[in-house]
Amino acid sequence: MASPSDRTPLAARVEELLAGDGPLTIIAAGDPVLRRGTEPYDGQLEPALLARFVEAMRRTMHEAPGVGLAAPQVGVALRIAVIEDPAPVPDEVREARGRVPQPFRVLVNPSYEPVGGGRAAFFEGCLSVPGWQAVVARHAQVRLRCQDEQGRAVDEVFSGWPARIVQHETDHLDGMLYLDRAELRSLSSNAAMAEFWTQPTPEQAATALDFELP
Repeated sequence: MASPSDRTPLAARVEELLAGDGPLTIIAAGDPVLRRGTEPYDGQLEPALLARFVEAMRRTMHEAPGVGLAAPQVGVALRIAVIEDPAPVPDEVREARGRVPQPFRVLVNPSYEPVGGGRAAFFEGCLSVPGWQAVVARHAQVRLRCQDEQGRAVDEVFSGWPARIVQHETDHLDGMLYLDRAELRSLSSNAAMAEFWTQPTPEQAATALDFELP
């Protein structure tokens, strides 16, 4: 259990962030906070402050917009992330990527492990690396273990795009960016994505940009 002296700097940092009226500032790649990893959540924030912080993360994620946000992305090195995906995509994209709606969830101290050996590769982006996307091969199915914001245990299997979101956000908490796992030959600006790579799967990109898919 963390001591009061350990809790004070993090709580003060969160209070400072919540003093503003708008969404939180999303930190871009290059800031060391995104690479240091995080400390497990162990009551460093009082319940009311945790609830306010979670709500601020949710608002920030919505306004970005994105489908996930990890605490380090707003400058707080705690092992907390939020995810939510209404999945407003065409049916062909939903089918190809396994992208189905996900309700709002708070992941406290999450970890994941692969289920089976399946892997899937798709273009992926990040709010901390704005303007760019790259193909990342990830586990097609993972088992997530964590707690929710009320401290209740979560043990659930995710597949398809929800599994990708879980892996992406949990990686943030370990000091990893999606680019660490990406096929760098696939790296594309958002403008190039709109011009060339709007297909549901990255097969055409793999051929044109000369990279391999799993």
